[in-house]
Amino acid sequence: MTRPPLTTNLTSEEFEQYYFLKEELKDFCRSNGLRISGSKNDLEKRIIYFLDTGKSLNETKPTKAKVENFNTISLDTKIGENFKCSEDKREFFENNIGKGFRFKVRFQKWLKSNPNKTYKDAIAAYHEIQNSKEKTQIDKQFQYNQYIRDFFKDNEKLGLEDAIKCWKYKKGLKGHHKYEKSDLEILN
Repeated sequence: MTRPPLTTNLTSEEFEQYYFLKEELKDFCRSNGLRISGSKNDLEKRIIYFLDTGKSLNETKPTKAKVENFNTISLDTKIGENFKCSEDKREFFENNIGKGFRFKVRFQKWLKSNPNKTYKDAIAAYHEIQNSKEKTQIDKQFQYNQYIRDFFKDNEKLGLEDAIKCWKYKKGLKGHHKYEKSDLEILN
């Protein structure tokens, strides 16, 4: 069975059984008067609510975080609520960590979950994360990335073209979109 088009004819249960690109979700939201901002998860929640009720999900817009000036950030400055990865913060971290600094996912999560810590604590956490051998947890909305990682964990000798071919097959199927050994059938 091929994936059905994303229309108002789908039930929320059917919608949740298939993989849709973020751009497809945004197009659906646009054509049905729903907000198009936010993460893929946000869009999916809006669509599910809309398919169930025919109404727009009543959401409050997130408040803008206070923008700090680079000159006001010091080692003793608290990270604060609603941390945003901005140029002034990147410059601060580059000056204190080095030019190799990057806002990687685990560090961003640490920053957002530790608003009462200082930038000095953040620098220590950055180094600890960089030295850790632990793999980064891939969030739900990045199903493609997780699929590709799991594919190569199980098939070290196969190439990216094989992985992508299997992913394209899998995302068109009803149900979960996690890698399974049986996905390799498409390569034969």
